[in-house]
Amino acid sequence: MGMKHFGAYTPSRRNMTVSTYEEITKKTPEKSLLAKKKEKAGRNSYGRITVRHQGGGNRQKYRIIDFKRNKDDMVATVIGIEYDPNRSANIALVEYEDGEKRYILAPVGLTDGDKVVSGAKVDIKPGNCMPIESIPVGTLIHNIELNPGQGGKMVRSAGQSAQLMAKEGKYAHVRLPSGEMRLVMTRCRATIGTIGNTDHENVKLGKAGRTRHMGIRPTVRGSVMNPVDHPHGGGEGRAPVGRPGPLTPWGKPALGYKTRKRNKLSNKFIVKRRR
Repeated sequence: MGMKHFGAYTPSRRNMTVSTYEEITKKTPEKSLLAKKKEKAGRNSYGRITVRHQGGGNRQKYRIIDFKRNKDDMVATVIGIEYDPNRSANIALVEYEDGEKRYILAPVGLTDGDKVVSGAKVDIKPGNCMPIESIPVGTLIHNIELNPGQGGKMVRSAGQSAQLMAKEGKYAHVRLPSGEMRLVMTRCRATIGTIGNTDHENVKLGKAGRTRHMGIRPTVRGSVMNPVDHPHGGGEGRAPVGRPGPLTPWGKPALGYKTRKRNKLSNKFIVKRRR
């Protein structure tokens, strides 16, 4: 997918780029696979802000994605590749032989008319889904399950893929995009290929308005607040943090402080950390 660059006829256009959306072949979503998406603007049930910097943005509807891919040995034909406002990856609308339609994540190379299928004994081609025990070592995969039948949880962003490194007994070694090496049960499913829309990371927003369209509100630095509002606040002029390290607005260490629980159950499945 290519990128479109603008001439600098306004200050915001100078550094602005957009995708050319060459992969997109279908513009209107499938109505039967849409769901309402209520705007919460970072508020909880009491109306209090629990997540800052959220609100506004364009109205969106949620596309129901088939992350489980559990319709085995039934061929599905790709009807079109669509844009999804809820994720960085594009999605593909597929129709099964029995007439049922579902959305799946669109891998690189998947186009209209292609056939995809799920099952234990299917071809190794982009878009096909199968248990990890049936996938050859070295294959690039995405949409990986953590528990059998749960549906894909890992590697679902645009342009990302994991690599199957080895298989030992009931576990497989998978190298994730972050560099982390992780054990995954071989009964878990994964989809072959790399997720499409690979140029997503190269998009430059160029102006504040595009972040507002995405529902992101302005962020204010703690150092320009008052002491009552932030640990970095206060002082005359541009004052330093005044503490051993930077803190969050609630006094917790920030920037490099490890937040993962030491006794988390899934720690034993991580063979090598990303760092």
